[in-house]
Amino acid sequence: MTTTTISAPAYLTAVTTAIGRVTESQSDGVRAAATLITTALDHGGVVQAFGCGHSEALSMEIAGRAGGLVPTNKIALRDLVLYGGADRSVLDDPLLERDPAVAHRLYELAPVKPDDVFVLTSNSGVNGVIVEFALLVKERGHRLIGITSLDHTARVESRHPSGRRLADIADVVLDNGAPYGDAALPIPGGGAVGAISSITGALLAQQIVTEVVAHLLAAGQTPPIYLSANVPGGDTHNNELEARYAGRIRRTA
Repeated sequence: MTTTTISAPAYLTAVTTAIGRVTESQSDGVRAAATLITTALDHGGVVQAFGCGHSEALSMEIAGRAGGLVPTNKIALRDLVLYGGADRSVLDDPLLERDPAVAHRLYELAPVKPDDVFVLTSNSGVNGVIVEFALLVKERGHRLIGITSLDHTARVESRHPSGRRLADIADVVLDNGAPYGDAALPIPGGGAVGAISSITGALLAQQIVTEVVAHLLAAGQTPPIYLSANVPGGDTHNNELEARYAGRIRRTA
C-alpha cells in the first residue's frame, strides 16, 4: 500500500497541482466574474464580499488590500456586534454560521445598493448562513459570484432547509479545486493536513481583480486601486479614492 508522504515538499506539490488545475479549468469563470464586477462598477455599484470561518480570508483578498479595488466592502459575522448592537457573546456560538436568520440581519446591516455585486465564499457551500445569504442576494436582484469546492459540496448534504447549495444559486460558480475536507495530504490512521482552499481562493480573487482592471483600462478608465499604506503617498492616494465611496465601504478589522 502506498502511503502519502507528509512533508513541506509534498504539500507544495499538492498546492502546485491544485493551482494548475484551477488556473486551467476556471479561466472562463474568472472572466465571467470579472465582467459582472465591471458592469456593477460602471453602474455605480460596489463589490460586497462575504465568507465565514477561513473563507473570510478570501473576502479580505477582495476588499481593502493593496493592489485591490477600492469600491469593495467586506461583510462579516462580527458586523452583528459592530453595527447591529448584538452582545459580543453571540460570536462565541460555534454554530452561528449555520443559522439562516443571521443572513438577513447581515444584509440589513450592510451598506448595500441595488447595483452592488456579491462575492460569497464557502468551501463546503452548504451552511445555513451562506446559502440563505445567496438566496437573499438573488431575491433582491443582485448578481452573485460563488467560490466553493465542487468536490466537497457535491459530497455533503446541505444544512439549509431548502436543500440547496451555494453552487446551485450563484450566477457564476468558481471551483477552488480543494479536495473533500480541504486538506490534501492524508495522515495514516485518519485525517489530513495541508489545506488548499485559502491559497486557490486567493488566486481566484486576484485573477478576478486583475481581469476587472484590464476591462477598465480597455475602456479608457483609471482603475480605482489601492496603494500599500506603507509606501510614500499611499495614505493620501487611498483616502482620496475612498472618499468617492463614502458610506458605501467599511474598513474595520
